[in-house]
Amino acid sequence: MALQLAQTAAALLLPDLSADLIDDGVLEADTGAVWRIGGVMAAVALAQLACALGAVVLAARVSAELAGELRTALFARVQGFSARELGRFGTASLITRTTNDVQQIQTIVQVTLSFMVTAPLMCAGGVAFALAQDVPLSLLLVVVAPMLGGLVVGILRAMTPLSVRLQEALDAVNRIMREQITGQRVVRAFVREEHEQARFGAANAEYTETSLRLGRLMALLHPVVTAVAGVAGAAVVWFGAGRVESGAIGVGALAAFLGYVLQILGAAIMATYLLQQWPRADVCARRIREVLDTVSSVAEPAEPVRALARPGRVELRGVGFGYPGAEEAVLSGVDLVAERGRTVAVIGGTGSGKSTLLSLLPRLADVSEGAVLVGGVDVRELDRKLLSRTIGYVPQRAFLFSGTVASNLRFGAPDASDADLWRALEIAQARDFVEALPGGLEAPISQGGTNVSGGQRQRLAIARALVGRPEVYLFDDSFSALDTSTEARLRAALAEETADAAVIVVAQRVSTVRDADSITVLDAGRVAACGTHAELLASNPVYREIVLSQLTEEEAA
Repeated sequence: MALQLAQTAAALLLPDLSADLIDDGVLEADTGAVWRIGGVMAAVALAQLACALGAVVLAARVSAELAGELRTALFARVQGFSARELGRFGTASLITRTTNDVQQIQTIVQVTLSFMVTAPLMCAGGVAFALAQDVPLSLLLVVVAPMLGGLVVGILRAMTPLSVRLQEALDAVNRIMREQITGQRVVRAFVREEHEQARFGAANAEYTETSLRLGRLMALLHPVVTAVAGVAGAAVVWFGAGRVESGAIGVGALAAFLGYVLQILGAAIMATYLLQQWPRADVCARRIREVLDTVSSVAEPAEPVRALARPGRVELRGVGFGYPGAEEAVLSGVDLVAERGRTVAVIGGTGSGKSTLLSLLPRLADVSEGAVLVGGVDVRELDRKLLSRTIGYVPQRAFLFSGTVASNLRFGAPDASDADLWRALEIAQARDFVEALPGGLEAPISQGGTNVSGGQRQRLAIARALVGRPEVYLFDDSFSALDTSTEARLRAALAEETADAAVIVVAQRVSTVRDADSITVLDAGRVAACGTHAELLASNPVYREIVLSQLTEEEAA
């Protein structure tokens, strides 16, 4: 701001010096005065240039650092979101807000910092200096200013709704593009390339058309202001010539007045450039603020409990869960207990709430009613790091991060040794294929683990949970990509490793759950029955239907 003040003062001084140069030097044929005043003008112009450059450099630095802090704040906020908040915003929109929207804010801040002092001071100073040169001629500004203001405001009002539509269209393009990349195999398997291209084309056309309409309005601003400036300059010369002829003002004063008018209109052009960016930046700021103001439904306890009352025990008491606005709850009145040294299986039809139930234990979401207790303590009161060390969770979708095999295995246990990693890989039946990879533990893993097979991803995800040796294991349909023999070896190794831990297994295969100490059958989000395989086969029609859909009567018995 100090640099801009100095720059503005220097700019306002130049027309006055120019008037002196004309009146005292040129018209009087005084070469000495020309050199003297010209030298002063050159020094002032250089000072103005130096201040302007310094202001722009500092503005660029401040705006870039602000953008970096905004991205960090958004990332940190999204990291704390539960499934509810992630579902509300959507992945594509969150990515757009963290990248494109922040970039728009960076641009508006840089432009604002560059012009926020210069433009208004130049206008105010220009009017004051113009009045000092000639008051009657300054009445032209009374005509020009409302005309310019009305045109600019009208264009900006038309730009605002288009800016909202543009960001929404960009969200749609990003969402479809992300779906195309993630679901490429499905698209190709069903030969739906043309359909997906048409779908993307429609979203892209909407984005392009909105961008063009907004661009046309933005492009209209500058020529409108320039045209008004040209008309004003011509009017100054036209009316000013008469006043010079009458002797009311001198030639130098007219030149200085014209310079101040052009400075005022130049400041208006700078302000117009700022206003061009404003509608879209305003929309982006609201979208960013919406994310930053969203508080996760999974909140950190004010005074977290840092010790477990009953290690190795998991209990669900009357648990209910539903998404905001949903007609029906996903889970309702669910009771379940898992003790150290016992395996509890959860089975049910598609959409019965099995995965949702398991996600409540590590607090990926919080219950709507009831309570989830781990180690005898409500998970909403537990220290999150303690909860993470206590639970080893293998999600339904085995996701790996870009890095190496070792970095993925140490994700939950950064201090684990190589021996710990190999032990976990051996139990997970993954040691053989990891040893065969170039680099072994340091073999590269691409984003999502796309450079290994589905079964290998599942085994690495299981090994990742085993590395930390937690007290509670959660397996969410974690054996679905394994062949029968590999699954049998893995379950046998797991039985020995998890002998002193509580294990909860969600599965679709009856072969995976039939040997569990207790089986809980879910039906439409409610517990239909609990018992052993033999008890449920004899007494529960839901479980019997699931079993007989996979096994014969003899195999089931």
